[in-house]
Amino acid sequence: MRKELKIISLSEIKTEEVKWLWYPYIPFGKVTIVQGDPGEGKTTFVLSVIAALTHGETLPECETGLPPMNVIYQTAEDGLADTIKPRLEAAGADCTRVQTIDDSRSMLTLTDQRLEEAIHSTDAGLLVLDPLQAYLGSGVDMHRANEIRPIMKKLSAVAERTGCAVVLIGHMNKASGMKSGYRGLGSIDFTAAARSILVVGRIQDEPTVRVIAQSKNSLAPEGKSIAFELAPEHGFQWKGACEITVDELLSGGGQVQTKTMQMEDELKKMLNAGEISAEAIRIRADELGISERTLKIAKKNLGIVSAKRGDQWYWKLTKGVRV
Repeated sequence: MRKELKIISLSEIKTEEVKWLWYPYIPFGKVTIVQGDPGEGKTTFVLSVIAALTHGETLPECETGLPPMNVIYQTAEDGLADTIKPRLEAAGADCTRVQTIDDSRSMLTLTDQRLEEAIHSTDAGLLVLDPLQAYLGSGVDMHRANEIRPIMKKLSAVAERTGCAVVLIGHMNKASGMKSGYRGLGSIDFTAAARSILVVGRIQDEPTVRVIAQSKNSLAPEGKSIAFELAPEHGFQWKGACEITVDELLSGGGQVQTKTMQMEDELKKMLNAGEISAEAIRIRADELGISERTLKIAKKNLGIVSAKRGDQWYWKLTKGVRV
């Protein structure tokens, strides 16, 4: 059958601005890939982002947060009851806003119509599939471009029609020394279709610290790398922007020093001998060029408590904080 030719003039296309779930890391209506080696904290990072979104909290490097939103989270690797929900609860998520599609009778795929139906029925602002390789469908060779390209095109179309941000979590291959764009498992068409790619990795000299570095951004300048910590005593904590590059992250090199970490160190020194007025701490933060928001994050990370006496507030360290 002869295909009908249809020409569209760009003059007829209405110009639209890109909307962002988290600028410049995760756009609405587009596909974002979060990738890294197993055990590097990809899922924990995404769950922490989800927790913040369900409460409308401000994400790192943003001035303000969005209204609380609903999220669809699909996983083929971890149990919902014994792993995902406990992690979300630990991150402080509003679990009434986190939904999942029941695919116990029919496995979900990236081209499944239920994805778009679920986005509409839940009014979800974010859809996460973890890991992406599990949702390709039986018989699909993830290394063949002619098979991956139409799948990613259909998924991208769903994201665009619904305006929902789609995040795919994926593993990386073991080919060290290659450019970051070629480190994802499978066809390069995964990378080509994504508008943003975030790489999660750890620093060799700081085993509890992880870094998110943006290796691709087709819609805006690449964002600063962002550090977070995964420590047994306190779990996940944001540590702020840092200068680690994608290449340094993939090689395990570089050093992480953020404004949040600097303020944490300063607070430990100041409060080691006892409580200090909040005003004195703010003056010191100003001297160091630390913003009010970063100061609040450092305070939260250290578990510092406030007490009011008279007309002044005082800060002090809680027991168990190492100085």
